Amino acid sequence: MKFVANTRQAQGTGASRRLRRANKVPGIVYGGKVAATPVEIDHNFIFHALRKEKFHASILDMELDGQVEKVLLRSFQMHPYKPQVLHIDFQRIAADEPIRMRVPLHFQGEEVSPAVTLNKCNVNHALTELEVSCLPAQLPEFITVDLSKLSVTEPVVHVSDLALPEGVVAVLKPGENPSVASAVVVGEETGATEEAGAEESAAN
Repeated sequence: MKFVANTRQAQGTGASRRLRRANKVPGIVYGGKVAATPVEIDHNFIFHALRKEKFHASILDMELDGQVEKVLLRSFQMHPYKPQVLHIDFQRIAADEPIRMRVPLHFQGEEVSPAVTLNKCNVNHALTELEVSCLPAQLPEFITVDLSKLSVTEPVVHVSDLALPEGVVAVLKPGENPSVASAVVVGEETGATEEAGAEESAAN
C-alpha cells in the first residue's frame, strides 16, 4: 500500500494547528540509520486508510519527498469527538532486520465444526490479533485460524495450534500458550455466568 508524505518544515503546536486547518496530518517517521523526520500527509487519505485492516498490519510504501521508504504504522491519535486524525507515527524498516507486529486473526470453519453442528456450542474468540516476529518480507497480512475441528472433546484452539507462515513466530512469554478460541456448550456457559453472578452477589 503506497501513500505520499512531505517533510514538515514548521514544527510546534501552532504549526500543527495550521496544518490541520489545511486538511493535513502532522506526523513523524523514525527508525533506521537516519534522524526522525517530521512529515505531513493528506488528512482524507489517512482518515480512510486507517479504516482498512491492511493499513495497520502490512508493510507500507511511503513516498517521502519523491523517495520511497518502507514503513510500518506504529501509532496515531484521533480527536476525542471529531472525525479527525491529529497525529500519526511511522517506523522505517530494513529488509534484513526482524520486526514485531500485531497481525489480525481471521477465523474460519466454525460453522462446520462438530462443536457447532452436533453440539450447538457457542464459539468464543479470545484473541483478535497476535503479535509476531519475522523479517519484513515474511510479514503476513493476516493469520488464518481453522476452527473446523472444534468439538466438545477438543474445545480449545491455542496459539501453538496455529499454522504460522514460514519464518513467522508468535511473541510469547516463556511457557505461555494462550487460548485463541473455544467452544462452550450453551447450558454450561449460562450456568457459569449465573454462578459467577451468584458469587459476586454473595461477596457484596
